[in-house]
Amino acid sequence: MMKAYFEKVFKPVLDKIKDEELKEKTIACWVMAAEEGGWKEEQIEQIPFTLLTDTKGLNLIEHTIAVTMGAAGLAQAMMEHYRTMPLEINMDWLYAGGLLHDVGKLLEFEYVDGEYRKSHFGKCARHPISGAIVAAKVGLNNEIINMIANHAKEGDGRPQRIETVLIHQADFATFNPLVMLQKGLLIE
Repeated sequence: MMKAYFEKVFKPVLDKIKDEELKEKTIACWVMAAEEGGWKEEQIEQIPFTLLTDTKGLNLIEHTIAVTMGAAGLAQAMMEHYRTMPLEINMDWLYAGGLLHDVGKLLEFEYVDGEYRKSHFGKCARHPISGAIVAAKVGLNNEIINMIANHAKEGDGRPQRIETVLIHQADFATFNPLVMLQKGLLIE
């Protein structure tokens, strides 16, 4: 069952979400996107996290967890080291938004003839948009939808939650080095 699969692979992060309803809706998004995208459970961990560069074998699940925990690490560093915290960070929202930031890739990508490529849906709407649509269908709040819709270039110049900013930074911190490596710009 797809629900049990996502509960298992995301368990370390899901366990950090205190709001049970938010946890359930987060899983429901992944299940809905996987079903709408036509993915089978055994295919999920083979999906690369991007089609824009060589991922060196890193998959969507690994990337999702790394981005979420990276964003949480940034939040924790701020909360622990600022004398006065000027912003309130909702950690439940941060964990859920991090887990969902790329859920739309299950609709944006498809696997055909041995290769991953943009699906027709993906050509019409990138993953921040499709992920936000799925989150709205599941009934997630506007703040989580903001995190999904605005975590990438679609969010440039748009109002964002602090959690969105942290997810964006963690996302690009995991993506940019691979692009730089492929272009020969990463100093090793």
